Amino acid sequence: MRIVGLTGGIGSGKSTVSNLFKSHSIPVVDADLVARDVLKKGTGGWKKVVEAFGEDILQANGEVDRPKLGYIVFSDHGKRQVLNRLLAPYISQGIFQEVIKLWMKGYKVIVLDIPLLFEVKMDKWTSPTIVVWVDSETQLTRLMERDGTSMEDAKNRIDAQMPLDLKKTKADIVIDNNGSLEELKENFLEVLKLVTKPLTWTEFWLSRQGAFLAFGSIFVGVLLCRKAL
Repeated sequence: MRIVGLTGGIGSGKSTVSNLFKSHSIPVVDADLVARDVLKKGTGGWKKVVEAFGEDILQANGEVDRPKLGYIVFSDHGKRQVLNRLLAPYISQGIFQEVIKLWMKGYKVIVLDIPLLFEVKMDKWTSPTIVVWVDSETQLTRLMERDGTSMEDAKNRIDAQMPLDLKKTKADIVIDNNGSLEELKENFLEVLKLVTKPLTWTEFWLSRQGAFLAFGSIFVGVLLCRKAL
């Protein structure tokens, strides 16, 4: 199995690239969706976060007010670290479970869409790693236009993440998204060719098909040995 790491920065267009993978029948495990699940009322993640940040972050129905929590952690580095530390085990477990489900279905290539791919060291489990990159000015402008937010709030959110220029140096593949959507789609098709090339032998043996073949070979070998004896 080939596990591709996809990351970027807020406003870089990572979600658009993620959707392009889905449109080409490549399954995507979205860490943001997993994070939503681990924050649902009554879950272990929910209990840890409420304990750390208080019931003021809850809505009337008991669910976490995500925009309110986001405002708190994006404006305070220490609190952001606390939140990441509390949720990291639950998110990692959720991602692992989704990967296993896709492995059982026989997918040979999957994409892990993880905003903090490098920060939480999950890039060591992925190859290749892809960064969707834009320059800082474009990132700020797009984020303000997308969310209708102030420049100060947009900068706080961008500064809360690892700089895209640094992520760019850590990536195996960089998708430049400074241009139009059509240009992005063209760049994506080139990346898709790289991602869907034939599996290496190591990747094949890690796939469901490879595991079944290995198991079958061992089983046949044992039977032959027993007959020989």
